[in-house]
Amino acid sequence: MTDQRTDTLAAGVLLLRTGDDVAVATRALEPGDEIAPDGQAVVVTTVVPRSHKVALRDLPAGAPVHKYGQVIGVTTEPVPAGAHVHSHNLVFEDGERAHELGGTHTELEVPAGPRPTFRGYRRADGRVGTRNYVAILTSVNCSASTAKMIAAQFPDSALEAFPNVDGVVALTHQSGCGLVPESEGGSILLRTLRGYAAHPNISAILVLGLGCEMILTSQLSTRSGAGVGPSIALGMPTIGAPRHGDELLADIPSDTLVETMTIQETGGVRASVRAGVEAVRRMLPVVDQREREDIDVSELVLALNCGGSDGYSGITANPALGWVSDRLVAYGATSALAETPEVFGAEHLLTRRARTPEVAQKLLDQIEWWKGYAAAGGGSLDNNPSPGNKAGGLTTILEKSLGAVAKGGQADLSEVYDYAEPMAPHAGFVFMDTPGYDPVSVTGLVAGGANVVVFTTGRGSVFGCRPSPSIKVATNTEMYDRMSEDMDVNAGRIVDGTATLEEVGQELFDLVLAVASGERTVSEDMGIGVEEFVPWHMGTVT
Repeated sequence: MTDQRTDTLAAGVLLLRTGDDVAVATRALEPGDEIAPDGQAVVVTTVVPRSHKVALRDLPAGAPVHKYGQVIGVTTEPVPAGAHVHSHNLVFEDGERAHELGGTHTELEVPAGPRPTFRGYRRADGRVGTRNYVAILTSVNCSASTAKMIAAQFPDSALEAFPNVDGVVALTHQSGCGLVPESEGGSILLRTLRGYAAHPNISAILVLGLGCEMILTSQLSTRSGAGVGPSIALGMPTIGAPRHGDELLADIPSDTLVETMTIQETGGVRASVRAGVEAVRRMLPVVDQREREDIDVSELVLALNCGGSDGYSGITANPALGWVSDRLVAYGATSALAETPEVFGAEHLLTRRARTPEVAQKLLDQIEWWKGYAAAGGGSLDNNPSPGNKAGGLTTILEKSLGAVAKGGQADLSEVYDYAEPMAPHAGFVFMDTPGYDPVSVTGLVAGGANVVVFTTGRGSVFGCRPSPSIKVATNTEMYDRMSEDMDVNAGRIVDGTATLEEVGQELFDLVLAVASGERTVSEDMGIGVEEFVPWHMGTVT
């Protein structure tokens, strides 16, 4: 950390890029405080809460305001130097952005020395699991209660005789019937459920249906990708929308134990619970025989996500996670960014990094699809940020997105995937089209094969995930101290001046390997992560 930055932090503000019109308050500023982040003294004129923005120069009405070296909005009134800049005087304006279709390449250096490894479960299809679960997967909401009753018979205390089994989880949802199977909604649900059935962190599945639903248990349990779902031809354009068809359905590894059951054929709820419990009991000794082995770091598939963001997210936790992402990509692993509505306004920073113009165009097509999708629902993409985001210092979706894309580091963008589409191993830095809503977004990433999740939060998310462990990273020390029992890492030390971004990045990288090897996250210790299984619900329900 340079002396200049130390002086800046001590002054109570942080200038992110030379030439920015605003700085970020690292403590609450009061009228009369003097700041000089760019060498030019400015007297604070209004109260500026911690993590919010303060104007560094006089800004006329209608002026573009720069942060991170990018425009985050325009002023609605004259803003004097030293004033608080937020939603009362700054609004979204979707200006022109130069969307370069590739051309910017970053060569990531592989560190000298031995390659890192973790202790994982090698599966029959070559992929690697970081956990070893038995899952009860429901084809329809009608079987959800029964699935939960079965799983309830296997708390952690009942699994002490099976030390290599991480748990028995019921993965339930709110759909599976009343929708057109050939629709986008039907295709997305089938793709998501198949992704979980085939996930390397799940060694055994009990597929449980009612018996008369539209999503069939056979579609979730058939081994071969051929014939597990209808070949769909909608006869309408799907540019930017999730694709359809059997080619996007994950195949189940040959060493995954699979049993199926329908409540109607088994004799009702009570009979199905008894039969389901017996099925799980048959699976447990076999699953427990799986053992961890040394695995090269390149087998990790990391999901990057954030929730409850604040003004520090793009300064501390997200760039530290970007450092981790770049390090993993350098080693040949896969790292996946998501939340399409929350890269809107910063998508040009991703498209210029695309390996091919086609990859860049896929992301732009998805952005356009989301504009239409939001408009059809009576909204727009600038409805973001949320009230909590704004309380934390974020004013516009442009500002939020610029901080969010920092999770993706600097690596080339190698591929853009549709929601829950299987992600290729060793793919490098990729993007998946998901909503910004955390449970739905992470569900898609895990369905795509992510075997570890890192989740950054500024306001304090209590998110968890199963079957893939979720590491939660706090963006600021105040929230970390208040919610330390819910957080795994405090990245707020970066803005406190007690740790560098690289130091926090290395700590997080080491923790990713430890968690992939079996170390439990705080959300796992609390049993959080089953209710957060939320497939993207889309389309007509009849």
